[in-house]
Amino acid sequence: MASLFTEQPDTWTATAPHLEVNYGAIPNLQLHAIFPLTLDVPSEGASSYGYGVTELGVKYRVIQEGEWRPQVGTFPLLEVPTRSHDRNLGGGHLQTFLPLWLQKSIGPWTAYGRGGYRINPGAHCWFTGIVVQCEVAPGFTPGFEVFHGTSQVIGGSREVGLNFGAIWDLSDVQHIIFSAGPAIEGDRQLQGYFGYQRTFGP
Repeated sequence: MASLFTEQPDTWTATAPHLEVNYGAIPNLQLHAIFPLTLDVPSEGASSYGYGVTELGVKYRVIQEGEWRPQVGTFPLLEVPTRSHDRNLGGGHLQTFLPLWLQKSIGPWTAYGRGGYRINPGAHCWFTGIVVQCEVAPGFTPGFEVFHGTSQVIGGSREVGLNFGAIWDLSDVQHIIFSAGPAIEGDRQLQGYFGYQRTFGP
């Protein structure tokens, strides 16, 4: 269970909350889904609240991590629109994201990143990002993210942003995840994430 918010000059949006489910169906294959309730608060006009855009995906690890070799995988995603797009609770068209993921761990340090292509009606775009984390104490792992994306709309500007956050393991099965950061290029915005994660199984 989590909430993701974005503050921009003319609007404030958030998932309030969303449920994310990840299931390891077979070795190296994970099924993924996000079911969100979405809040949209414009600077002018009425606010909206309701079911947003369903996210579906399949993560597949192609190469296992070795001593010097990173693990490599792909994680295609579908963002399925609902009839709530007329109330600014998501886009009205199916969107697809086709990324490649890499990850490498050395001692307490872990770095992972993705790069991919988003198929968005009207304006396709590229997206890249990298996260670096370090377990500084048992069960507490802070980190930072840098990301870049080309415009998702025709005539828009590219986006470059930073996020700082941490994973806090309350136990082997309970975890708190949080992050926040600004855009440093493109449209001015602040975004953040706070989530509670519970894991099951091996």
